[in-house]
Amino acid sequence: MPRGRYSLHDPHDHTPFADEHFQCAPGPSGWRYVSQLTTPSGDHRGSVDLALDELGRPIRLELHTGSWQVRGAALDGVTWVRTDPTGTHATEGNVRAHAFTGTSPAFLVATARLLRLTPSSAATRVRLVSFTEPVLAPRTVDQSWALVEREAHATDNGPLIVEEYQVTALDTGEQHTVHLAGDVVLAAPGIELEDLQSPPSVFAP
Repeated sequence: MPRGRYSLHDPHDHTPFADEHFQCAPGPSGWRYVSQLTTPSGDHRGSVDLALDELGRPIRLELHTGSWQVRGAALDGVTWVRTDPTGTHATEGNVRAHAFTGTSPAFLVATARLLRLTPSSAATRVRLVSFTEPVLAPRTVDQSWALVEREAHATDNGPLIVEEYQVTALDTGEQHTVHLAGDVVLAAPGIELEDLQSPPSVFAP
């Protein structure tokens, strides 16, 4: 069960905005990721709870940040409820999309798990609902994912398989690279793995 800490920063000007203390693990029904977020000064900022089924679909998502929270799942595409703590401003949403995304590294692992690309696969288009910080406003985005390389690195615990993905935002053409090892993000724009207390989990084929 990997557990550790990511630092999150603005990918453009590198301003730090949160530390994400996480743990994740595959299970009999899929994969689950939970985390607590703190500000650079150490104050509580929010939380993430994401559970996937064995096909990589989101069966439960709970996001908390500031004064907003979102609960969602894969249902007729993806469906969610966004609300304030009092529930007086609750709104429901539904989009014909494949999954969710956002600032948490969990979403990169989840998208890769959903697509299950191989180095010989063509670039694959995926539609996601992104919840933007800090008010968790939903926005539908289209991306293209391609697995560029899968490479084994020797470690004390055996070979570590690192996957390099090229992700393209289809509305702007902007491209960036994501490096994953199992269910841990090694590097991605705005994300740095600062601490890892146990090796990444390896997904069954």
